[in-house]
Amino acid sequence: MLRENDVGGWTRPAARLYPHQWSWDSAFHAIGLAHVDPSRALAELEHLFDAQWADGRVPHIVFDPAVADYRPGPALWASSATNPAAPRGVATSGLIQPPMHAIAVWRVLQVAKDLQHRVARLYPKLVAWHRYLAVRRDPGGTGLLSVYHPWEGTDNTPRWDAALARLAIGEPPLYARSDMELIDAAERPTKLEYDRYVWLVALLRDAAYDDVAIRKEHPFLIKDIQCSAIFAAASAALERIAAVVGAPARECLEIAGWRRRSCAAVQGQWDPELGLALDLDERTGEHVRVRTSAGLSVLLLPELESTILERTRDVLFGPDFAGATGLAHPVVLSTAANAPEFRPRAYWRGPAWPVVNWLLWRALREHDREADSGRLRAANLALLSAPIGAFAEYYEPYTGEPLGSLHQSWTAAVTLDWIANG
Repeated sequence: MLRENDVGGWTRPAARLYPHQWSWDSAFHAIGLAHVDPSRALAELEHLFDAQWADGRVPHIVFDPAVADYRPGPALWASSATNPAAPRGVATSGLIQPPMHAIAVWRVLQVAKDLQHRVARLYPKLVAWHRYLAVRRDPGGTGLLSVYHPWEGTDNTPRWDAALARLAIGEPPLYARSDMELIDAAERPTKLEYDRYVWLVALLRDAAYDDVAIRKEHPFLIKDIQCSAIFAAASAALERIAAVVGAPARECLEIAGWRRRSCAAVQGQWDPELGLALDLDERTGEHVRVRTSAGLSVLLLPELESTILERTRDVLFGPDFAGATGLAHPVVLSTAANAPEFRPRAYWRGPAWPVVNWLLWRALREHDREADSGRLRAANLALLSAPIGAFAEYYEPYTGEPLGSLHQSWTAAVTLDWIANG
């Protein structure tokens, strides 16, 4: 499947629905490809980082100029026309996605030490990316990263409902949607949600994607617990890479500081009643008390208090998530089964996503919870091995029906990694 979706040096997430290069998708692609073609795995990330902005950000989409019929396309973003830091040779979005990339590079190094010379060339770009996040997305040094848009993580998750409901949007720019031509509307964000997404993009574009201006006035500003936890885990991976490539001691200390700060901050957002870490809405100053798989991402932290580890592990396997009654396979749901927002077919509002399950599996392994990680791996491989599996983007949790885009590259990629780590 990864070969079928190969576009020559990078991998499209899905042939029709996602024909461009997406940032965190490519990190997962590299993790899977590392086991069958490490050089090609690293090329995936090299291609992505060729589109890195001068300020260090890695855009969430790098547009393929050969694809003209994807909507909304690069014209909506106008990145290079509005911000001098955007690349000139390729069209990109102005948003970001969770920083999985150092985790992917470390996986490649684990299986192919002979690629160290290429990793050494990529390493400064990884540092610039992490520095952008630590400085521009967390100017107060809290250890928690801010997101400006639902597309910077988990699209229509109910985590964003209250913040989106407050928006008094004007007329959004005219736009078309490729997804509605390909996928059942019940499985995708609604028109009202999408109107808000496009209106927020227009605001960001009008602010020239300038982080200082956005922080002052942008109406959607949330400390994202999942993105912050991934940043902590990725900073730990970047420390390992830095040691391999012989980075300066001062830089190693800087990376370690990012890791420590985010580990402490994410744990500080953990709610003992829910057993989940919570996002913080910066415009209201209130925690987002919605039960989703993002709250389990505290497990990703390389340094985690044992009481938080145990309680969150129990929630993961409990009746809200992998232990919910009636599941086809005991995998982690995107939204808690008992939450009022739960909808089993609607994108991030209920279905099970293999990539999120992979993140939590990896987290349990990193904490030496072999029995628990093995249990989660087995459940996901059973789901993916079903005759109707099709390596879907996400799955209806009670029937195992594949939903969203079929033949999804990152689902195939994490399957490869699960198989390789049996």
